[in-house]
Amino acid sequence: MVDFRKTLAVNLRWAIAAASVCAGFGVLLAGCSVPVSPVALTEVLLPRSGHPVYGKVAIVYAKDYRIGAGRMERLHAFDMRKNERIYRALVDRNMFAPGDVFVPDEISRKQLLRVHTSEYLDSLEDPQVVAMCLEAPSAASLTADDLESKVLRPFRLASGGTLLAAREALKFGIGINIGGGYLHAKPSSGEAFCIYADVPVAIRQLQKEGRIRKALVIDLNAHQGHGTITCLRNDPDTYTFSMHEADIYPIPKAVGDQDVALPAGIDDEAYMNLLSQQLPLAFERFGAPDIVFYVAGCDSAKGDSLAHLSMTHAGIVERDRMVINTCREKEVPVVMTLGSGFGRDAWRAQYLSIRQIISSQRE
Repeated sequence: MVDFRKTLAVNLRWAIAAASVCAGFGVLLAGCSVPVSPVALTEVLLPRSGHPVYGKVAIVYAKDYRIGAGRMERLHAFDMRKNERIYRALVDRNMFAPGDVFVPDEISRKQLLRVHTSEYLDSLEDPQVVAMCLEAPSAASLTADDLESKVLRPFRLASGGTLLAAREALKFGIGINIGGGYLHAKPSSGEAFCIYADVPVAIRQLQKEGRIRKALVIDLNAHQGHGTITCLRNDPDTYTFSMHEADIYPIPKAVGDQDVALPAGIDDEAYMNLLSQQLPLAFERFGAPDIVFYVAGCDSAKGDSLAHLSMTHAGIVERDRMVINTCREKEVPVVMTLGSGFGRDAWRAQYLSIRQIISSQRE
């Protein structure tokens, strides 16, 4: 068991970042506002099938993805409403109707055990363990009911969303989970606001079902997905490609199949030039995968409180377009998860990106 007290310094880092990002929850709302027209979130409450947009893009989301309770929601660096903001903006811009959305079930314990240890899953009944995973000290005081309903269940639901998005991508070509991408969770631990390793769990479940054999993970978070790498280590049927900032968490880095360390301050042009070289290389080295899982973090945007890259929102849109288009050109199903992002308007970069992806499939 990890000593909870040893994490307080790390937790303080997140709390300070939260203050700089939000300056109070009210300012966060003002700075990251979404269209005010009402959206029936109850339409994405219960698990159900949806309809792929233009017959090609399966959107996966559930109202109960939202994580947080009390002080944790107000003080954490992560915007707990990011996914909801993206969903609302996409619906309000008529990119799809709520009835089109695929609503997932929670990932099951049996499925989680394909990656995580039973001891770790059992330990999540302890609020202090969950507080360490979230780097949110206030979560240690949650009641058992709040821990389950406001933290663990939302994580399980979004993890189920990654699996559902993958299954639909195999049918239609593209699956987008408006959530997920918990890249720091490992088989026997969670950290940095990641509890379940949703991408590795989805890969193992699909392999078990015989739907896929080979899976390529493309991780473009500014923070390396060392949890994903750890979960999939020494597996010739998976390949991890990561472009991440060199001198930030996690330190030390894990050793993936294709790691590209980026200098602080890299801008759109330099980033895209590098990606245009490295992305084809991943396919060349791994061969033809059965599916691609894309962890599309927006913590690479300029002004992110926990990273130091300098991409614009337009650059992030172009980055995501390149990844999705490359997969479609190679006729490989692709699953997009949203990963990290701690800027005041991080949600907007991903909203613009998903809007572009949907629009590009119109023809």
